[in-house]
Amino acid sequence: MPPSTLVLPAPDTRLSPYTGLTRDHWCSYADFLLRSAHRYATDNHANIHLPGPGSAYGPRSDSLEAFARTFLMASFRMAGDPENTGWLAEWYARGLDAGTNPASPDRWPTPGELDQAKVEAASLAVGLALTREILWDKMPQRVQEQLVAWFETVIGEGYPPINWVWFQIVVETFLASVGGRSSDEDIDAGLAVHDSLYRGHGWFADGPERAYDHYVGWAFHVYPQLWALMAPEDPRVKARRALDGGRLADYLDDAVHLVGANGSPLIQGRSLIYRFAAAAPFWVGELSGHTRLSPGVSRRAASGMLDHFAGHGAITGDGLLSIGWHGEFAGMKQSYSGGGSPYWASKGMLGLALPADHRVWTAAEEPLPVEVGDTRRLIAVPGWQVDGTVSDGVVRIRNHGTDHANAGDTVTDSPLYARLGYSTHTFPDLGSESLDNAVVLVDDGGRLTHRTGFRALALCDAGGLLVGASGGASHWISVDADTGADHGSGVSGNAAPGPELTVVSVTRGPVELRLVRVRGAAAGSTARLRIGGWPVDDVSSLSSRVRGVPGWGCPLDEAGTVVRNEPHPLGQRFSVPWVGTAGPALDGDYAAVVGLGGDGTTEALDGVRYVPGSGGEDSGRFDFAGGFSVDVAAIWRTAG
Repeated sequence: MPPSTLVLPAPDTRLSPYTGLTRDHWCSYADFLLRSAHRYATDNHANIHLPGPGSAYGPRSDSLEAFARTFLMASFRMAGDPENTGWLAEWYARGLDAGTNPASPDRWPTPGELDQAKVEAASLAVGLALTREILWDKMPQRVQEQLVAWFETVIGEGYPPINWVWFQIVVETFLASVGGRSSDEDIDAGLAVHDSLYRGHGWFADGPERAYDHYVGWAFHVYPQLWALMAPEDPRVKARRALDGGRLADYLDDAVHLVGANGSPLIQGRSLIYRFAAAAPFWVGELSGHTRLSPGVSRRAASGMLDHFAGHGAITGDGLLSIGWHGEFAGMKQSYSGGGSPYWASKGMLGLALPADHRVWTAAEEPLPVEVGDTRRLIAVPGWQVDGTVSDGVVRIRNHGTDHANAGDTVTDSPLYARLGYSTHTFPDLGSESLDNAVVLVDDGGRLTHRTGFRALALCDAGGLLVGASGGASHWISVDADTGADHGSGVSGNAAPGPELTVVSVTRGPVELRLVRVRGAAAGSTARLRIGGWPVDDVSSLSSRVRGVPGWGCPLDEAGTVVRNEPHPLGQRFSVPWVGTAGPALDGDYAAVVGLGGDGTTEALDGVRYVPGSGGEDSGRFDFAGGFSVDVAAIWRTAG
């Protein structure tokens, strides 16, 4: 039996000079997390009743979720080290029997009875496929028949046209592999939905909206490769191998640029309580061989994430994964979140399915891109311009293509999707109306406009400066009383139109020149313009600043800082600086410089200035530190 307390080997700075973590460290973390969760199981192991708030689906769903998601972690552990994990096989075999026994008072709701069981069935099917010789082949026929009958309730069921289609695909593929019933029509339909959500260069949208987040990696790329392992001789797998593999490799080329030197993945998108699940696509690239990254870089990214969260309180004193980012934070709970939900971090343990002699475990860690030098990258599908700085290890994106909505929609801004900026070192203000990375109008009642439904206008490299632009009608929203389940998107309400706002971000390293064009300001309107910077915790070593640009455009003659004296996922107090108009915002152009970073950020921010031309404002240029410049006219041409 593993210890009930976490005991880690000494750091190996030769093999892992960046994190010190080896495969033995990963095993120690996995065993500790599993043993800790098992303390909350029923005597027959079928259900794990973890403490904390429940989901909207109820306790039977939540306890199944905890079993299934910890089983996924255990299956990776068993697959990569079958000789030393007999205790896990024995423990989960009992639960699989009791959970699917129709006569058991602790039996699980079937996927035909409960939608959330459709999700958890996939973890069970993948885990059983990876450990077939260890678990399935040794089960009594009675238990095998129980599991088949339980899984077969997915056949013909409806699944929403998002990443969920993979839950049906992998379950029915497992059924086919063990002689159960399955439906080729279900699998083919799911694959068609998957392909319909592909948007190019490795990126998928999680549904018909502009919903780009970590589900791209831990769902749309992980499941196709696990499916291929489950059914290598399936003609569909053979026909898709190069296609799915190429998409994964393309995605990883981008994803590695979204990991900070602190080990944090980009803090953006829903289900962030899954934490180091973001490591899963790096492991699956090695598992499948579909990656252009070196094994040392892949492990650096994955181990950096585990080390980051373990070192910042993600594992409680009871050895559990809480709902939160670093420590527990109830404000991150979504309607589908229960005590077992954070254990989809298990996907980030996928590397344990690879044996100790695999190249990803034996190669020395290599630096992430942001640890080698400053990075600049355009990720066209989600509309992100990426700037990483080696001096502070921060990766930032400026966002002109993602809002978990469609162009023309009028809903509130989702804090995790619709902000103008996200990073690996700052957590977005979770309030829907916020000055966090915002360009908004504020009415006399203090209400802020929303940008969701904007048009993506441009994303390009302008001679060493990255340029992104978006625009559309702003709107104030009075939220409906019943907003429904929270699945990441903004909520509807009574929309009152505001002016057209076009926003252009010109970036280099830690600084952004943010240009704003206001059109259609109503006569007599008293709404004021506000341009907000980055949210930074008071104990952070990073500097967040915003200032106007003298000599160009309409004046930004007021400034301030919004301070939130309340806990948030990274600390106890944060602030957001802003600049804006003292009076009503008029039609015209405005410019501010927005900065986030460590040492050198102030100098870089102060280095941005306007140089007039001879033919009016549009004939001038903006200079950046380091000798970079861009013409005003060129900026507006780019923005359309």
